[in-house]
Amino acid sequence: MTTAPLPPVAPEVTATLVEELSPRLRKRLDAAVSKLGARPTHRDGDTVTIAVDDDTELRLHAPGGVVATADAITCGCLLAPACVHRAAAACAAPTSDPAPHPDDHPTQAAPEPAKHPDDTTPAPTPSPDPAPGPDPSTDVASPAQRAAADALWSAGAAVLEAGVDGAGAVTQAALLRAAHTARLHHLPRAAGAALSVVTLLRTARAKDPSYRTAELVTALAELLGTAHRVTTATGTELAAARGRARRPYTPDGSLRLYGLFTEPVVTDSGHGGVRTWVAGPDGRLCTVGDVAPGGAGRALGVADRAVRLGDTALTHRELGRAGLAVSGATVSPDGRLGAGKGVKAVTARGASWAEPPLAAFWETPPPEQAARALRSTSRYADPDGAGHDLIFLDVELLGPVHESGGTCLLALCAGGIPVRLTAADDDPALAHRDNLTLLATAPGTRLRIIGRLVPAPHPRLTLLACSHPIGEGTIDLGLDRLRRADLPLPDARAHPAPPRPGGPGAHSPLHLLERRVEQTVPAGRAALGILTDVSADSHRLRRAGLPTAAGLLTALCTSAARRERDPFGRLLPADTDTFATHWLSAARYTAAVSESLCAAAWEPAQHGPVTAPSVPALTH
Repeated sequence: MTTAPLPPVAPEVTATLVEELSPRLRKRLDAAVSKLGARPTHRDGDTVTIAVDDDTELRLHAPGGVVATADAITCGCLLAPACVHRAAAACAAPTSDPAPHPDDHPTQAAPEPAKHPDDTTPAPTPSPDPAPGPDPSTDVASPAQRAAADALWSAGAAVLEAGVDGAGAVTQAALLRAAHTARLHHLPRAAGAALSVVTLLRTARAKDPSYRTAELVTALAELLGTAHRVTTATGTELAAARGRARRPYTPDGSLRLYGLFTEPVVTDSGHGGVRTWVAGPDGRLCTVGDVAPGGAGRALGVADRAVRLGDTALTHRELGRAGLAVSGATVSPDGRLGAGKGVKAVTARGASWAEPPLAAFWETPPPEQAARALRSTSRYADPDGAGHDLIFLDVELLGPVHESGGTCLLALCAGGIPVRLTAADDDPALAHRDNLTLLATAPGTRLRIIGRLVPAPHPRLTLLACSHPIGEGTIDLGLDRLRRADLPLPDARAHPAPPRPGGPGAHSPLHLLERRVEQTVPAGRAALGILTDVSADSHRLRRAGLPTAAGLLTALCTSAARRERDPFGRLLPADTDTFATHWLSAARYTAAVSESLCAAAWEPAQHGPVTAPSVPALTH
């Protein structure tokens, strides 16, 4: 029997089914999820059937592709509907996004964009003599929003307490319930962070090789930090903490655009497609995307399909080297071009990377580009912030450099800055890795490249596109495959050995705090509670000029080990709030210092030590 994937389940459905279980069945839920995940499934229209055993079937009815109600999951066992199978099926299925962002099909442009129900921005009411409204700077969270944020904080703190190994289906259901409540009270940013935590927890517990602990650290810190900001922030800071359920597309008139390159997009959730980058005469970057379920295979196929924008017949590959004239354009805050009915687009002449206006991207000094990209790629940047994370460099290839995670390509850019170039995606169906390996065999080659900044204590990029090594035109390194004939002939002169990349953070002891922050996530608070003495690590951090890091390390480990006892000597429940506060302070501090070290590493010459930014203490 062919195994069919389970349909996404709404967060509130999973939370409801788990909450309805008896305490005895909740203890069996994780085992039931594992057992159910190994059973055969098949799809018939909108219904997916799981063979629980030879005589029992469980059905998930998903009209529209999503299981939206608890009654849509039915089981044929004798204990149904109070059985563990329904909740286990909901926990084994992926979680749906209750408010997906419109990507390539926004509503038609209008003078006043339609207001989404989750958008807390008050709609303007025209009046001949408008009365002054309330001061936005005095806006505070409502009691319901504070309660929803507190529930998210408690659910996130429970994950830190238990760690990945202990954060089973019941803990995840608490997060899903808190996320649903936050969504209802117009806190989409915090709700989205909670869903990300649940997805990563499931990935980690399933031993998925794509899981990275650093991603879960970032998601948990975003969840806790956003929940904390909702309860303490006011005005524009509160608006950023609330977030937007949908990114609005606003009219932008007529645009003249020049194609830069096209990159494949493959997500961990199984989506695939492409994103084509275009630039306007003023240097503003926009994107035209086509991403849907399908993985790497769909990404390769969509690259040769016509762009869904106006009447143009250009494919994405062709648009990356051609131009567009667009009228009635609509653009989202992050630069995505809308494809509404009112948008008209026709093919126009493009420009090479050596011609204006595109050539201006390579004229900006690398340190300025890195600083701008860091503002966009900050782990906890506001999602509606403008900017992009692309870096444009003229480089000379030096050769391969072996690292613990694999081999990267070392190049030298303006100012004598050594930059490590890595593959944007290791999927063998895409051309990134093969192209990088081939370029590493041609030291001395000079290229004009486009890469995406990777925050690190040394200059580092994922390589996305480059000029042709010996000819004209450009290469989309994820889609076009280089051949050895495309490389210049080997130079008979010996090339110097590649320098060892470094930077102001290459020998920073910040990792002493970072590893404790990451250690908490897989094993929980108890992993730090067994550390009896961290004075040596604290002393080393202070000697390196990081006294705040030393204090945070001591406070984190002390709070992890602290357990109070009642008058009879019995252990009281751990103070999860205090530990979560110390952990969040340490996580945000290490992120801020890492970004500071990354920015300093792109400077051509270093003068003096890097000053670590201070992080204000958090209270909850």
